[in-house]
Amino acid sequence: MGKRRAARESALRVLFELEFNEAGLDAVLARTAREDASPAEVRDYTGWLVRGVTGRRDEIDALIQGTSKHWRVARMGLIDRNILRLAAFELLEERLLAPAIIINEAIEIAKRYSGESSADFVNGVLDAVRKTLEGAPPSEVNDHERPEQPSPKGTARRSGRGTKKRPGPRPRGQISKARRRGD
Repeated sequence: MGKRRAARESALRVLFELEFNEAGLDAVLARTAREDASPAEVRDYTGWLVRGVTGRRDEIDALIQGTSKHWRVARMGLIDRNILRLAAFELLEERLLAPAIIINEAIEIAKRYSGESSADFVNGVLDAVRKTLEGAPPSEVNDHERPEQPSPKGTARRSGRGTKKRPGPRPRGQISKARRRGD
C-alpha cells in the first residue's frame, strides 16, 4: 500500500472516530500518532487531511450537497460521507495529483470499507464535485444518483446492467415437481 493511501485510510479512521469521540481533534490525532507505526510522512499527510477536512467541513459539505442528487450529506452513510469529505478536500487543495487519481483512490477506499454500491456512489458524487470545481455547467454536474441498497432475497434490485430477479426461498408448502413424482 502506498504512503498516501495509508494516510487516507488513517484519516478516514480518525474522522470516523471524531464522529463519536468528544476528546477533540488534537487528542485523537496524538493518540493515533502514538499507536500508528507508519512513517512520519504518512502521519503528516494524515494530519493535514484531517485538519483540512475538519477546518473546512461546512464548505466541503456544501460542495458535496450541491452535487449530490437526492441525498443530503447528513443522511449519507458515515463511511461514505467521510470518504467524500476527504476526497473533496484533496480536490480543493492537492495540486500535485490529478483529480482522476484522487477520485480513483476514494473509490478504492470505498470498495474496501463500504462496498461496491458505495464505490459507485462515491465515483458519481466526486466526478460531479470535480466538474463543479472545473466550472462545468450545473446540468452536466448532477448526472448521478445513489444506487439502491441491496434488497431482500426474492425481490428485484437495481444493478449496473438493468434489473434482475434474485431467486428467493420457496413459500411454505410448495413442493418441487421432482419431489412430488418421487425422483
